[in-house]
Amino acid sequence: MSTASVLPQSGFFGVWVVRAAFVLAMFGWGVGFYGPAIYLAQVITRTGWSLEMVSVAVTVHFLFGAIVVANLPRLHAWMGLAPSIALGAVCTAIGVLGWAVVWQPWQLFVVALVGGAGWVMMGAVAVTALVSRWYAAGRPVALGKAYNGASIGGAVFAPLWVALIQGLGFPGAAALVGVVMVVVVAGLSVTVFSQTPERQGQSVDGYAGAVVNVTPAASAGKTDAARPAALPGKALWRDRAFLTLAIGMAIGLFAQIGLLAHLFKLLVPTLGAQNAGLLMGGGTACAIVGRAVAARAITYVGDRRVIAAASYGMQAVGSAVLLFASPDGVWPIVLGVALVGAGIGNATSLPPLIAQTDFATRDVPRVVALIVAMSQGTYAFGPAVFGLLQHSSAVDGPMTIGPDSRLLFATALVIQVMAAAVYLAGRRRGSVDAKRL
Repeated sequence: MSTASVLPQSGFFGVWVVRAAFVLAMFGWGVGFYGPAIYLAQVITRTGWSLEMVSVAVTVHFLFGAIVVANLPRLHAWMGLAPSIALGAVCTAIGVLGWAVVWQPWQLFVVALVGGAGWVMMGAVAVTALVSRWYAAGRPVALGKAYNGASIGGAVFAPLWVALIQGLGFPGAAALVGVVMVVVVAGLSVTVFSQTPERQGQSVDGYAGAVVNVTPAASAGKTDAARPAALPGKALWRDRAFLTLAIGMAIGLFAQIGLLAHLFKLLVPTLGAQNAGLLMGGGTACAIVGRAVAARAITYVGDRRVIAAASYGMQAVGSAVLLFASPDGVWPIVLGVALVGAGIGNATSLPPLIAQTDFATRDVPRVVALIVAMSQGTYAFGPAVFGLLQHSSAVDGPMTIGPDSRLLFATALVIQVMAAAVYLAGRRRGSVDAKRL
């Protein structure tokens, strides 16, 4: 960083961008990421369709989203970041309303495509792109604050969906949430997301003077010379750091989404629908605590891959608690959900921060888009695979926490441990991550 003027600018607009990105993440994850677990149970109850078929529709929702994610940088370049986010809100609203009103199985898969495409336009790539415009040195903290919206989305929308559905019915609840989401996100797209530092006459990170020298490399505690060389073309696919980052994120989220897609349904026989929704929301809220702990740990530990591995280790402990919980053991169930939930946020927020330190600056946007697309393409199969695990248990009547679901939780535990090991395997020899946020 230059020793020239580095005084903070008054009224830095990046602060509002982070706040707006928080709201965007709340709607994106609350409706498109955590919502399918509620939709799955509602569709089965309303139509009587099989768990396996509806689970496959959830898989299609996430799988098609992965295809869209891989092409988002091109969509942003063609349409613009703000308009694509607004379009995503419209598609997500149409998708969730479709889940509530379809009467033929083929229609369920059509709306899964629409909703799957829409929510990813409001997801990780969009949030990262918005924040990265305004922050370099302060990016870890800014991204952490923005991604907290995803955790709040899960905490708020899980019980909210249950309450709205009970009061308005699924179609009424879907219509209300969809309209509010479109109005809010479209408004933010026009007033906030369309702005850039250049348009506002401000500088990255909100400093006046020679802030152009404040780079992500400097913020990560590495000089440009110490950072890895750029990896153009196919060279990226032969890089151990990239492969382990992509694989670790993909399999970790596979276990996480597969588990979350069915957890609400498993909790209902023991807790009831309303309490199950509250616990799902509370577990997701724990992600805020987990992300705050991770941010603090980066300050002292430095190596972001170690923090990511520890986060999955905590999720594995939570899966182990659920594995051995009994159907009437409410407090062990609460503890298990809280531990799993504490790692949820880090699964999506830490990989972009790892990319910031492990790759050349110009490679970071490409790496983030690819790892998000690959992980979503993988975890899209989580709901269907974990649904088959329940089917293989051959239980008559609704499955519950306990012996009925042990295969499901054991599978999640093993994959979470594997994800932690893969993250650690990709550490660059002699590398030192950010010592300070």
